[in-house]
Amino acid sequence: MTTNTASLRVPAADSSSPSRDITTPLLLVLGLLSAVAPFATDLYLPAFPQMTTDLTASATAVQLTLTAFLVGVTAGQLVFGPLSDRFGRVPPLVFGAALCVVASVVAVFAPNVGVLIAARLFQGLGGAAGMVIGRAVISDLATGKSAARAFSLMMLVGGVAPVVAPLLGGLLTGPLGWRGLLMIVLGLSVAMFVSVLVVVRETHLRTRRDALRAERAASGSPLRALRSRAFLGYTMVFAFGFAVMMAYISASPFVYQNMLGLDTVGYGLLFGLNALALMAVSVLSSKLTATRSVESVLTLGLGLVTASTIAFAVLVFSGAPALWLAVPLLTAIGSLGLVFGNATALALGAVPQVAGSASAVLGALQFGLAALVSPLVGVGGEGTAAPLAIVMLAAAVVAVVALAITRGRSTRVARAH
Repeated sequence: MTTNTASLRVPAADSSSPSRDITTPLLLVLGLLSAVAPFATDLYLPAFPQMTTDLTASATAVQLTLTAFLVGVTAGQLVFGPLSDRFGRVPPLVFGAALCVVASVVAVFAPNVGVLIAARLFQGLGGAAGMVIGRAVISDLATGKSAARAFSLMMLVGGVAPVVAPLLGGLLTGPLGWRGLLMIVLGLSVAMFVSVLVVVRETHLRTRRDALRAERAASGSPLRALRSRAFLGYTMVFAFGFAVMMAYISASPFVYQNMLGLDTVGYGLLFGLNALALMAVSVLSSKLTATRSVESVLTLGLGLVTASTIAFAVLVFSGAPALWLAVPLLTAIGSLGLVFGNATALALGAVPQVAGSASAVLGALQFGLAALVSPLVGVGGEGTAAPLAIVMLAAAVVAVVALAITRGRSTRVARAH
């Protein structure tokens, strides 16, 4: 399937932005920036048992390497997003990418688990810069349908990373070991650093920063815009949509292997099929927004996700054959391709004057909810999908309510004017 990304040319978002197109190389680099942190999160998870032996560490200590990374990613987005609003996109991005490379080197050669935990913390801090600033760059250069299309296409690279990384980790843990997996993360970090230097140019120029700073000074707190109902609503849609996917990722080994009875190969194939569906629908989303409003495509996607989670819950609680569970999981994950890019475009488009800070809030909420739902889906043990059904359905319902409130408010405002 071809994406026709070569023909994508998006004009600058406003007259004080640089006259620069969102080209295919830039989209690929921004996708890479958004993929490094998810890959670093999930790729080495299958190697945890091996790490406890090699590092002579407890399972709890090894788990802290993941916790430290997630803390770093969350904090890093809250740091680098506002910095990019103040100093431009490129300087914080280069610093974050360099920090990620250095921390990745330390992680690969860590002599003990304490050093590895510290390295993973700084690896998360540096990797967060790419995620948060990459979204801000697109927001600088495009709005509306153009931004939605760009975000959806960027998901082809970055959006499937949380789905694909555990599968690759399972395949490569044996031949490469945990240090080899972290070496892959190091390679991605180096690629991120080089790509930033070669491809990314400043999109938040000093003239634009000065103009926006003066505008914010006249209106009060620079972060007042982040209380916008539209921004908060679409951010909730994105974050709780991502929570649906993270719940699925966390529980999928137990559902597919323990309940459906698949072996590791079968699990990998079914997991990969869902990843392929997410990619294909992301491409479809970029095409749909060319002829339909971004809000309508988002509404369609969220409706399909919600219908799929309802069907999944009905099958789980009715005692239907376990194999049937694979169908609504496929449609739920695939339909998220209509949600992620469009919700991101609408959220950041609502507050273009603080796009970096807005991207930081969006990303921090995304990872915060991911950290919350991951343990919840396992509370019932390995032999039931009931917690997964409840968490997925609850997250989808919250996203629907957030979208309904946001769209209802927008409609009333439009009618008033």
